[in-house]
Amino acid sequence: MNVQKIEIFRQTELFRSLDQEVLSVLAARAVEKHLERNEILFLAGEEAKGVYVIAEGSVRAFRTGADGREQVIHVERAITTFAEVPVFDGGNYPSTVAAEEPSIVYFLDKREVFGLCLKHPQIALAATSLLAKRLRKCAELVESLSLREVGQRLAHLFLEEAETNGIKTANGGVRFKQKLTHNQLAARTGTVREVITRVLYRLQNQGLITIEGKEVVISDLKSLADYADSEKY
Repeated sequence: MNVQKIEIFRQTELFRSLDQEVLSVLAARAVEKHLERNEILFLAGEEAKGVYVIAEGSVRAFRTGADGREQVIHVERAITTFAEVPVFDGGNYPSTVAAEEPSIVYFLDKREVFGLCLKHPQIALAATSLLAKRLRKCAELVESLSLREVGQRLAHLFLEEAETNGIKTANGGVRFKQKLTHNQLAARTGTVREVITRVLYRLQNQGLITIEGKEVVISDLKSLADYADSEKY
């Protein structure tokens, strides 16, 4: 089992620079946790106890409003680390994290990680890069919620999904399986389920997407990107 953990740690941006001996120590001390879909790993405001590595599956970080509605901040997939911020600023967890699907994560105590940073400065540099990427993502989210309509936000989400999990079609388009419910799509785009239903209907009427059962088909990526005000295509 430790061999598998070592290989997973080696693939993360945060720990890939470590040698075999240090990775072996990390693997021996990492605590494995199995999560069911939507199971909460920790809540916003809780004392931050350490860093997690996603070995399998994916998790979402979100905040919940006074009305109980979720706003997803970011989604992380295997294989990567998350919850690094509190290790370095000494604060609590800034958001609630739950499993998007059945997942396996490894937990590392923050004292272990901080000690490694002192001994191996390259980890601190990798963490700086990771945190900068997260900050950029948050800035993009604020911009999207402030300046883009719901339809544009949803189109942007579909473009990202097409890039990550899409399969090319014979006519040059892309199709992917839509795993998210309307409520989950609403949480990702800062709206409510009823609005998502109307927007999906409008996108189909405009010929920007086609929904075939549980799949979304994008026949013209550039047209959808233009609509989303995205520079991807």
